[in-house]
Amino acid sequence: MIVKFFVDAWDPSYGVGNDATPTDPESSASVVADVEYEPKDWRPIAAPGSARPPDTVFFIDGVRRTDAHVTVLTESAGDQPGDLGICASYAAGVVRCAPAAASLVSLEARRGLFTAASKAESIVTSAGTYAACLSAPDPDQSPAQLLSQSIQRQLGQLEVAVAVAARAGNPVDPELLIVDGPLRGRDHLPMTLGFIKSHRTHYLPADLNAVVGQLSSGDRTPVFRIGTSWERHTWYLRLPCRPGAPWTGVVRVECSAQLPTDEVVALANLSQATLPSYASEEHKDPRAPQNLYPIAGLENQLRRRLGDRELLTRALRTAAA
Repeated sequence: MIVKFFVDAWDPSYGVGNDATPTDPESSASVVADVEYEPKDWRPIAAPGSARPPDTVFFIDGVRRTDAHVTVLTESAGDQPGDLGICASYAAGVVRCAPAAASLVSLEARRGLFTAASKAESIVTSAGTYAACLSAPDPDQSPAQLLSQSIQRQLGQLEVAVAVAARAGNPVDPELLIVDGPLRGRDHLPMTLGFIKSHRTHYLPADLNAVVGQLSSGDRTPVFRIGTSWERHTWYLRLPCRPGAPWTGVVRVECSAQLPTDEVVALANLSQATLPSYASEEHKDPRAPQNLYPIAGLENQLRRRLGDRELLTRALRTAAA
């Protein structure tokens, strides 16, 4: 018998906002729960009245798209099947939000041929050049996994480049940089937070995980540290939303593991003062409230900059012929 149910605000075409369940196997990540409070003292933390959002907030995001799968042959290939390749377009940009207005301050789009073929060269088409990005073969990964990770690495490097460029033009303003997604590869950037909209893993033990469901709008959990293939400080925060399931409107925020505890706690408090004001609403965004308005607008701009995929695919076929 169903006692109670909630309808997820997320559009089903975007998947599930919380895909982790209490029955999932425990995460293999190492967890240090006593960064800010001892586990026995864990409780929801309300936003401190003294915390004020910075005058300038930067939001960074990147998008990627596969334009075509290709087979790369070399002169010495003979009758061999060739190497898998992916022709991909990717772009990254930064939005600067100030009290008066929001503006796009940095945006760059690129195209690449991603392959493990050691002698592959860039592909020149009438619609643009796909620069050769070569990956070393890895017996522990499938070719598709290897190339997907290679695209993601290039996109991450581009995100760092546009973030540095955006901040270079605003050297005086107090600022905060919000990265849409995990902070990995960008945790060296100062005053930077990773913003994770959906959940695939429950990192905390059951008793501490229960604190997440107790959060009110604007509350956060105490800071804890997790380590997988990399380490970071992190905490959960509930954005403003209508009442729903225990994890409705919950995001995970993370910052560098190298920061001292007092700086980490200050950033956690700053996230409470800053992020709720950018939360989206259901009638305006299918991923409300987690898809922040500046990120949603930036994504639209970035996808337009990728160009028309059908046109690019035709250009690639013409170049191949």
